[in-house]
Parts: sequence; C-alpha cells; structure tokens
Amino acid sequence: MDSTIILIGPMSAGKSTIAKVLAEKLNIPHYEVDDERWTYFDELGYDKKVASQLANSDEGMIGLIRYWKPFEVGTLERVLVEHPNSVIDFGAGYTVQEDAALFARVEHALAPYPNVIMLLPSPDLDESVEEVNARFTALLLKEVGTVDPRLLEINKNFVKHPANHQLAKIVVYTKDKTTDETCAEIIDKLK
Repeated sequence: MDSTIILIGPMSAGKSTIAKVLAEKLNIPHYEVDDERWTYFDELGYDKKVASQLANSDEGMIGLIRYWKPFEVGTLERVLVEHPNSVIDFGAGYTVQEDAALFARVEHALAPYPNVIMLLPSPDLDESVEEVNARFTALLLKEVGTVDPRLLEINKNFVKHPANHQLAKIVVYTKDKTTDETCAEIIDKLK
C-alpha cells in the first residue's frame, strides 16, 4: 500500500519542518518539492526570460506567481508519481489554483491519496492568517531584508481560499503544539 503523506497549507505553516520530523519518525523518505521546483519547471517549459520580465514589471512578484501556476500543477502531478511512499511537502501555491482547469488537475492528482494533510495554526482562519504572516514576515526580514505587503495578502489568500480546505482529507492545527506533538497527532490520524 502506498504510504504517501502529503502536507499542504499556507506559507510558514510549518510544512517543511513537520515533514522532515514526520519522515524520520516513520522511517520513510521526505521530499520537499520547493527544493527541486526549478528542475521540474524547466522540464515543463518554464521560460526564465518571461519570468524575469514579469518579476521586473509593475506586476512584480504577483505576475510571477501567476506565471508559475501551470508549472506548479505539472510539478505536483509528477512528484506524486515519482516519489511514492514518502512524506511530501508542497509549497503553498501548488494546491491553491484560481483557474478551474488547473484546480481540477490538482484535485484529480490528489484524489487517490488518503493522507492529504493541511496544516494551519488554528481553526479560526483570521487567527491562522495572523500567525502564519507573523512567521512569514520574520522569515522575509531575515532572508530578504524587506516585506512586500502583497506577499502577505497572497498568504492570506492561501489560508482562506477554499482549495486547501476542499483538498485536505485531514486537518491538523499546530498552535501551542511542539513539532513532536504535531507529528504524533498526524500519525494518530493517518489512514
């Protein structure tokens, strides 16, 4: 039986941290999709020149993120096939698709997997937005030195968008829990 565990959720929800520890506890491989994103994107026809033009246009990061969408879906489909029996953590944007056809592809790809787990700090979505955006702000300040408020709005959309709520077969709330406590809860809920 395929024991693939898929973690989804907004930026700074803790997917990568939880996935790494969960994989160790279950003694199965961990695959962080964002680590190999560019290899998949390139193989799917990603054009760095177009991406650069979008990033440097008035649309900036927003336009670039829109451009990524079909590549994220293609990557998601391939990763699921190429990394069975793993703990897979997808970046926040892979499952949140505004385009109905792209969302249908994501939904179809994830349908056979019983362990699609959404991580959120809290069942209160406003509280979750506040928490993940505080973490995301700290990360941006550390790594980039500045925070584009539009990125925080995108992350708010990742929390509140119905896509992850529709795709998740298990939801785990992480507020006030250690990584080990969160992993124990996930293991308890695995199907």
